[in-house]
Amino acid sequence: MKTMLPRLVFWGLNLWIFAYTLVLGLALLLQFTLGELPCPLCMLQRYGMILSTLAALWLVRQAPTGTLTAPRYLQGLGLGTLGSFVGAVFASRQIMLHILPGDEGYGSAVLGLHLYSWAFVTFCVVILFTALLGIIAPVALPEAPAQDSPAARISSALGLAFLAVVATNAVMIVFLEGFAWVLPDDPTGYALFGQ
Repeated sequence: MKTMLPRLVFWGLNLWIFAYTLVLGLALLLQFTLGELPCPLCMLQRYGMILSTLAALWLVRQAPTGTLTAPRYLQGLGLGTLGSFVGAVFASRQIMLHILPGDEGYGSAVLGLHLYSWAFVTFCVVILFTALLGIIAPVALPEAPAQDSPAARISSALGLAFLAVVATNAVMIVFLEGFAWVLPDDPTGYALFGQ
């Protein structure tokens, strides 16, 4: 089990990257297909997810090079926890804005919860996951697969997919805001196009 645990940690970090890539990608899909334009709090939650996942990506990229030391690993877990905590604060703020009976919330619900409620759940999961990884860190620094193996290519593809979703979010925020510094509270169109 001790020899398998570092590999499981490596793939757990990759799962973290995959999960938030999927969540951010689905948020973009809802934005494009259903016109679910993100409010400022939604964008801040996306940034929390991005910051959190950049920590996982940093750890996954360092593992194959042999430069991942225990202090760097714990720094990465700390950054992931911080990003998730910040995102959870913004998600809980949005939940509190729509907690009164009769308030329909912002956007459509998925499986009975709004996206910001699901975001809060994911942030809590990541905080618990990073805490668990911190606890087992003395015996389980991530161990990457051999560099030209199919597993290494899958890990690299996940990282590239995440970066593509981040770049798309960066472009979309410019489309939403135009060249203004502040995103409207309840966006109704893309400011860059004068909507």
